[in-house]
Amino acid sequence: MRSLTCFKAYDIRGKLGQELTTCIAYDIGAAFAQSLAPRTVVIGGDCRESSAELKQSVADGLTDMGVDVIDIGMCGTEEVYFATDHLKADGGIEVTASHNPVDYNGMKLVGPGSRPLDPATELADIRTMAEKRKFMRPPENGTLTRRDIRAAYAAKVLSFIDVAKLKPLKILVNAGNGAAGPAFDEIARQLAGAGAPLEFIRMDHEPDSSFPNGIPNPLLPENQPRTSAAVVENGADFGVAWDGDFDRCFFFDGQGNFIDGYYLVGLLAQTALMEHPAATIIHDPRMIWNTQDLVAAAGGNAVQSQTGHAHIKAAMREHNAIYGGEMSAHHYFRDFMYCDSGMIPWLMVAELVSVTGTPLADLVADRQAAFPGSGEKNFTIQDPQAALAKVEAALAPQATEISHADGLSMDFGNWRMNLRSSSTEPLVRLNIESRGDADLVAKKLAAVVALLDG
Repeated sequence: MRSLTCFKAYDIRGKLGQELTTCIAYDIGAAFAQSLAPRTVVIGGDCRESSAELKQSVADGLTDMGVDVIDIGMCGTEEVYFATDHLKADGGIEVTASHNPVDYNGMKLVGPGSRPLDPATELADIRTMAEKRKFMRPPENGTLTRRDIRAAYAAKVLSFIDVAKLKPLKILVNAGNGAAGPAFDEIARQLAGAGAPLEFIRMDHEPDSSFPNGIPNPLLPENQPRTSAAVVENGADFGVAWDGDFDRCFFFDGQGNFIDGYYLVGLLAQTALMEHPAATIIHDPRMIWNTQDLVAAAGGNAVQSQTGHAHIKAAMREHNAIYGGEMSAHHYFRDFMYCDSGMIPWLMVAELVSVTGTPLADLVADRQAAFPGSGEKNFTIQDPQAALAKVEAALAPQATEISHADGLSMDFGNWRMNLRSSSTEPLVRLNIESRGDADLVAKKLAAVVALLDG
């Protein structure tokens, strides 16, 4: 039996022609159908050159197994999430490689209500069936229809704010030549129709499978200067940039400074608690002190989850959390099927800046000073587990608390760290934060890096 290496921890991602082909895409569609027994499945795809063909193969696998397929066209992942719930489908599949290199593609799969598939059972079962290729075809094929749900989707994300509270703002938006542009345009159209006094400067806006300005991944430091410069040159109040399937969004303040996603988690948590006092907020374990401090001050309940969308969404549902955030710029909302959205956050920030009259830079400045962080540092290491064990052995005597809930978290009172291995690459990811001491962060970062390099 063949092994499909495109199946990762929570999703599907692989190199085209090797790990992921149209044949494999067909088998994944058929396996999805046989494993979950859906009647109707929504499919969509990003703007990569290979996405349309792979999407058609997935659709063929589904319809050959008797499933009715609704194709919503070129779209972002969250539009598939929305359509799956909005159309009351039994599942959804978005063909996307998000921010991966141009010669990759993949898929994100959800069940009814856009709930994530359980990696250990449902996703594993789909993988096994796709590897075996022993499908029991029904006597009749399913149908393939096409639907445009974008206007309804835009109305949904706009329901998260009060448009009447928006003040005149100039916002630079960088779609990275990914799938964000068309969805943003519909949101902007509806905002204009409602009289919102917002001005937008569009950058790298048209979807382009060749990604002429680089792979859309604003988290990479080398990709940030163009957006930063454009914010300053245009006198924008703030800037927003998205990855390829726009389920993550990244912010730049009015001076063009990139804002670490960690501080946006705290800001959005604080904002959500203004409307829903005493609600629960979910956060990841990489950097936690700022979020926990803000949630406690607002009377909310902060609950830590493992990193990764499947874990965050499960925790969101378990605790009925109003909002969940990861420092990697994934932001989850209870009233958006507990799913992540890259469009809702910038709308909330625009409303917050409008209502408070406070620039984005000032909204996060005191938090950055109170809880300075290293930002995530990545290291290519062939044996990540050995690296984690080495760091723990060296630093454990000084630690006041050690957790292995998600990688290695160590608390030293005035600083803490999280070191975890990637689920898909030979990488370890390091985050360090302190209580008001940026110099200590730099010092401890150097010390841990020396252990990793030694």
